[in-house]
Amino acid sequence: MPENLDYDVVIVGAGPAGLCAGMYAGRAMLKAVLIERGASGGELLNTEIIEDYPGFEHIDGWDLAQKFESHALKFGVEIHRKTVETVRKLDSGTFETITDGGDTYRSPTVIVTAGGTPIKLGVPGELEFAGKGVSYCAICDGAFFRGHTIAVIGGGDAAAEESDFLTRYAEKVYLVHRREELRASKILQKRVFENPKIVPIWNSVVERIDADEQGLVNNIVLRDAITAERRDLTASGVFIFIGFRPNTGIIEGHIGHDSSGYLTTDANMETSIRGLFAAGDLRSQLTRQVTTAVGDATTATIAAEKYLTALKSGQTSPEIAGSGGYAV
Repeated sequence: MPENLDYDVVIVGAGPAGLCAGMYAGRAMLKAVLIERGASGGELLNTEIIEDYPGFEHIDGWDLAQKFESHALKFGVEIHRKTVETVRKLDSGTFETITDGGDTYRSPTVIVTAGGTPIKLGVPGELEFAGKGVSYCAICDGAFFRGHTIAVIGGGDAAAEESDFLTRYAEKVYLVHRREELRASKILQKRVFENPKIVPIWNSVVERIDADEQGLVNNIVLRDAITAERRDLTASGVFIFIGFRPNTGIIEGHIGHDSSGYLTTDANMETSIRGLFAAGDLRSQLTRQVTTAVGDATTATIAAEKYLTALKSGQTSPEIAGSGGYAV
């Protein structure tokens, strides 16, 4: 039977941002629930090794996710394994977060940390070798390919920018694009064409990603988009930048966002819908890292707690003051 459940705050998503929000909500003695459709960890589960999170010079992504979850549970947050289908705000000011099983979670605040999803190529070897040569994050994984020959797939700003970045580590970077010219901005194209380590491969699409006996990427099969001719491309890494889709479709009603669909927030992580906060990869920002996700979540949860305090004191429309507290 579907249930109606009441909380102070509902947190959607159990990646680094969601787990951090759960920890801070528990520390603030809020009645909080974290709703996640799968295992906790988000994109950490797709990253074999983490070397850029302070305090951990080298840690497996799965292990770091487990530490995050244990820390959040220690402070009392509940974790429910369900899929959120809708988040909506009622005229009364209460939020309803509805899951696929029909359960309705009611709360005066919601923190959405549902992240985003890199758009996949959908070719054999891509999922099998994720974290073993296939990556969607140059900053996260570039250092593992020092002195290697790698390939970047894509033709937009992200592909061009990350190709240039990856030459800090790689000996050679093949930039594989399905068209005969890049879609990236002119200034980024200039950087690509002036970088002697970057070799563009035009009119080509990836058909398959191969690996050696240890399961590490060592080859890409390309197909010419015009002649259909196939060729092998030797590379130990494949960085895929063909797009990233923020998971914002669950939010009902108009909400402020940028041209790419990422949620816009104020400095306190509050969206254009009062009481709805956002943190992590689905928020419009310069970079998307574990460190920025937990920073967002820290701010969002503290702001949500202050919002709740203001509501309980009788303010019907609490405003955030420039000092970080709520105006009275």
